[in-house]
Amino acid sequence: MITVKAPGKLYIAGEYAVLEPGHPAILVALDRFITVTVFEAENQGTINSQQYAETDFHWRRQGDQMVFDNRDNPFHYILEGIRVVEMLALEQDRPLRIYDLNINSELEDQGGRKFGLGSSAAVTVATVKALSEFYQLELSRLDIFKLAAIAHFNIQGNGSLGDIAASVFGGWLAFSTFDKDWLRTVLKNDSLTQVLASEWPGLKIEILHVPAELELLIGWTGSPASTSRLVDKITIAKFAKKDQYHEFLRQSRNCVQSIIAGIRSQNLAAVKSGIRENRAILRQLGAFSGVNIETPELKQLCQIAENYGGAAKFSGAGGGDCGIVITDRYVDQARLISEWGRQQIATLPLAVFDASEAIV
Repeated sequence: MITVKAPGKLYIAGEYAVLEPGHPAILVALDRFITVTVFEAENQGTINSQQYAETDFHWRRQGDQMVFDNRDNPFHYILEGIRVVEMLALEQDRPLRIYDLNINSELEDQGGRKFGLGSSAAVTVATVKALSEFYQLELSRLDIFKLAAIAHFNIQGNGSLGDIAASVFGGWLAFSTFDKDWLRTVLKNDSLTQVLASEWPGLKIEILHVPAELELLIGWTGSPASTSRLVDKITIAKFAKKDQYHEFLRQSRNCVQSIIAGIRSQNLAAVKSGIRENRAILRQLGAFSGVNIETPELKQLCQIAENYGGAAKFSGAGGGDCGIVITDRYVDQARLISEWGRQQIATLPLAVFDASEAIV
């Protein structure tokens, strides 16, 4: 039996611009996890998840192929994670085996509503990591990132894959994405072994060490959002309003770089100032693209936090889900949280999952 965990994530700054190579974002990994367990099986394997308890998913081998009934398949990210790991296993002359895969997620509430913590990325990372161990593939964390990024990108077709990096490396990260056209090309022409060994153009992952006095507060509006749909809408604006979009990219890059510099120099005031600036830049993106990025609920979440001295913005694609607040000992968190509660904004009891403790 093999058991691994992968943490969820939240974006701190740099959303949407991070879709373009060379434009950084800042993310954190959080102490809520998806757990994947692999058991050796005979003849027929299963995939089970507490989140899809009504789905009875069985599969078998036909040569090196997994065979299943796609009509009952809610496990697209998991199956693609399996596929890429087994491709690599075959390249390394590992015989393919049959197994049961059990998945448990802490990234939803008891009713199954997602918090926007990157569940599809975390389950992809956990699946890739678990099966890499199952097949005794000796992979670095960067290899795990690359394999999971390939699997996730093959399914979603857009996104920066920063959430994959957060689930793999943990802690606070600065992340810049890679050239997706390059990846599509090499996947058609090279083996996975070659792709993993390659330098990925544009990819940058840096572990950050934030000021000791910095505290992170997370609020949830209770309204889930679809990241891929929002990204698709912004992509339309990218081509329809090129000049405004390029100005957005320039402003975002400069802003996020200033936040990263503030973190490196342990300057909390610079970090808070940069968070506020990034919120304004993203609101401008929403305005000229006609996309409802900062919903009234997220606006209220941010305004309440600012009233108490926190630096706030929505996290991720917006349109619902979470907002983040950078606070310190001068912020009255108790009153802030109480005011959130009166406005039906839930405070998520989450902490940053430290990179030094990372278990993926």
